Amino acid sequence: MKVAVLSSGGKDSSAAIWWAQCKGWEVSHLVTMIVEGEDSWMFQIPGTQLVQHQAELCGCEWLPVATQGEPEKEVDDLKAALSKLEIDGIVSGALRSDYQKTRLERMSEELGIKSFTPLWHQSSKSHMSNLVANGFKVMITGVSTEGLDSEWLGCVLDEESLQDLTRIASKYRFHVDGEGGEYETLVVAGPHMIGELEIDYVKHWDGVRGHLSFQ
Repeated sequence: MKVAVLSSGGKDSSAAIWWAQCKGWEVSHLVTMIVEGEDSWMFQIPGTQLVQHQAELCGCEWLPVATQGEPEKEVDDLKAALSKLEIDGIVSGALRSDYQKTRLERMSEELGIKSFTPLWHQSSKSHMSNLVANGFKVMITGVSTEGLDSEWLGCVLDEESLQDLTRIASKYRFHVDGEGGEYETLVVAGPHMIGELEIDYVKHWDGVRGHLSFQ
């Protein structure tokens, strides 16, 4: 099986890469949607340029796909890019977004390939615990919810910080996996990569929300 993985560089797509590798499949490409507009209903925006370096450490090619992030049109942009690849399927890290999952499945059917969502409806707590236990270095790159302040920006999750995050998520009633957009992540190392990303960043904080910009 030869597949491409839809990757933003974050924890969910990184787990999807590892899943495909563990299946013994050939991961030929990491496909990243580069959102040039202000927002996207489907795809992450911060830190996506760094997927190029992740792809190198995964031993595969990087395919950036420019999009304005317009609803439905962004799926057409992805479809056009995938149509040029010789692959059997696309793997994504979708957890609970029916909007994303159904559109990827419809697109894949039109292309004559398979759509795989190995993380679909995984427990938030077990998903996060498994990432830390299996050596994924998950850096928080953006926060936008009550309970998460500037100190979380740049934090690489370990057992202790994950316990703190779990406690805060319970108190402020959000999913600990950040599926509601409460925070964004970048994976700097893990079992799916040989080596580790070396990055420099600057924190941006407005008193309510913040993000990292990468040098």
